[in-house]
Order: sequence, then structure tokens, then C-alpha cells
Amino acid sequence: MPKHPGLIALLIQAMALTLTGVLAVAQTAFTLSLFEWSIVQGVMAGIVSHATRMPFWWILIHLAFAPLIIIALTLDISPAWYLAGFIGLLSIYGKSFKTQVPLYLSSIKANQALESLLPKQEQFSFIDLGSGCGGFLTHLAQTCKNGLFCGVESAPMPFIIGKLRSLFNPNCVMRWGNFWKQDFSQYDVVYAYLSPVPMTLLWQKAKREMRPGSLLISNTFIIPGVPPHQSIKLNDFSNSTLYLWKI
Repeated sequence: MPKHPGLIALLIQAMALTLTGVLAVAQTAFTLSLFEWSIVQGVMAGIVSHATRMPFWWILIHLAFAPLIIIALTLDISPAWYLAGFIGLLSIYGKSFKTQVPLYLSSIKANQALESLLPKQEQFSFIDLGSGCGGFLTHLAQTCKNGLFCGVESAPMPFIIGKLRSLFNPNCVMRWGNFWKQDFSQYDVVYAYLSPVPMTLLWQKAKREMRPGSLLISNTFIIPGVPPHQSIKLNDFSNSTLYLWKI
């Protein structure tokens, strides 16, 4: 079975749809509407996703997917709206399906914690991997004038918003692109708010490129098998923790 959760979900939906179709054709004891059969399909998909230990939100998606399609078809909505919705989501989330890194927004508490960690006098360089709409980065740039801040974002809409924000901060720059192609050796602090999926690869890149004495900071997600040198509970809306590794 493929490792990507999106492909696993697709296989589960196809399996549940096939089983539901076979059941609908084979049985003669009762008659269900198309919507009711979609509920049966959703329940089957939910059971299979639970059995394969998919995260809880995937189970909810499987349960609701087919019934929502049937409901949407009955509403007689123009296909143009679906296209507009798809383009809108693509502009916000970019390649999240491929990278498995959704759009996370760092909290004010994360800003405050980093302000206390960053140098107060000497110059330093800071990169935010997947900087989103740039609010976190531009706030740091405004409060830490001795730092040079760089944000990298690949999703179109967040990048445009972040780029506009950075125009008002001379010590802050937003770059469009893939943060995996950035050279970490140019920075004193590397900040990431990603997902559990890329953390091992991030650590390998950090060990390979970051200078001795530089700092890798991850919001919420740990590096498997590598204990952090320090952790800071933020007590924010998502109960986040900052994990710090000194290179």
C-alpha cells in the first residue's frame, strides 16, 4: 500500500465503493435511495480507515465524503463554482498534497518566545521555512531590528500577502519557492512550523548545512530520535511547544 495518506484514502474510497456496489446489486431484501447507499459507503470507508490506523480526521472525511457529493449534486450548483473553489484552495495551500505540510500560523506567544531567544545586540540572520502570510516574520523583523529575516513560501496567495507585508520592513524579505533548495549555512536561526512528515529530512539537511553554533527551532513537531536541547511551552490556542536544537 502506498505511504502517501492521500493515495491510501483514494484506495479506501475505491474499496468501499466497490463493496457497496456489490452489496447493492447482490441483496434483494431492502431498497435504499442513492443517498442512503452513500451513507453505507461512507461507513464502510470509515471502518476501513480506522482499521488501517489513519488519523481521526481522515475517518471523518471518509464518513462524509460520498454523502456530501450526493448532496452537492442535488443542489444544481454551476461547475464554475467548483472550479473557483478548487483554484482558491490551490492558491492558499499550494503543494500541501505533495509535501504533506499544511498552512500553519504561528501564534503571538511564539513571537514573544522567539523575541526573548534572539540576540539583542549583534547582527543575526533568520529564515522561516514555509512563512505563510508573513505575519509572524514581519512582526519579528519589526521588534528585532538587528536581525535579517527571510521567509520562504510556495503557496501563491500566502506568498503574495507576505510579500506585501515585507515591503514595509527593510530587514525582511519574502522569497517564492521551495525551502528545501535554500542553503541553511547562510542563517544563524532556522525556524520551521511544518508537520511530522518532513522532520527527519529537515534534521539531515540541518546537520549537513547549518554552521556550528546555529539554532534550529521547530514549532510543535519533534525530530524523531533526536532530543531537543531545550523546549518552551507556549500555552497558546493550540497548546504548542517550541523545540530547540543547537548545532
